[in-house]
Amino acid sequence: MGQPHFIVFANEKGGTGKSTTAVHTAIALAASGHRVGALDLDQRQRTMTRYLENRDSTMRRLEKDLPQAAYEVLEQQNEAGLVAAIDRLSTQCDVLVIDTPGRDDPVARAAILKADTLVTPMNDSFVDLDLIGQVHPESYKITRPSFYAELIWNSRTQRAKATGRSVDWVVLRNRLQHIQSHNLQRVGAALDELARRVGFRVIPGLGERVIYRELFPKGVTLLDLAELGEVGLGHIAARQELREMISSLPIPGQAEIEDQPKAAAAG
Repeated sequence: MGQPHFIVFANEKGGTGKSTTAVHTAIALAASGHRVGALDLDQRQRTMTRYLENRDSTMRRLEKDLPQAAYEVLEQQNEAGLVAAIDRLSTQCDVLVIDTPGRDDPVARAAILKADTLVTPMNDSFVDLDLIGQVHPESYKITRPSFYAELIWNSRTQRAKATGRSVDWVVLRNRLQHIQSHNLQRVGAALDELARRVGFRVIPGLGERVIYRELFPKGVTLLDLAELGEVGLGHIAARQELREMISSLPIPGQAEIEDQPKAAAAG
């Protein structure tokens, strides 16, 4: 059996919706027929792990079989532990989603080197943008890439030399407001400029919606709401956002995501 496709969610800044997006990605891919593994590198917060544990509890309580990922949290916080965890999960999956801590971390750096698809979620603000690019205070033009962009650039170069394989770096504009503003337009223009210089793609992520905060205790995702009989008009729009985000990630064999075979994803 070959290696799975690695999707690594990484951003040294917390509060960007990284773990929520990682869980939704993992479950959406599982719903489409992929065998999905989920590895949580944040031993302290364990947000992705807690989310998926809550999901197991909900399935037991409701006696429903929902799409699920094989998951574990990295207890041995070093590169050897990372390799061992990846080896264990790789026997159970064709896609492995890795959620890294929202801080600089040597194990997270090692995980980034594994990424086939590297996803960096960020809020639509210049505060978050500063992590990957510095902006002129008057023109709002990019003056230079920041340390994190340089870190990713070096990691991609190292991976290419070692394996001959490229990395698709995706910057995800998360928590998008549904009202356009000059600030959003300026952030978008700066991101597009930086993308051309550094070499990443920009795609829309998940909007700013209360529903995401309400899903965690049950461990459910937007794709489960139809199965659970809880779909509202706002949920339909949010679910479409999720589908569009997933379709923008180049995952082998993902074509079936466009035509969800499961009732959990039915519109």
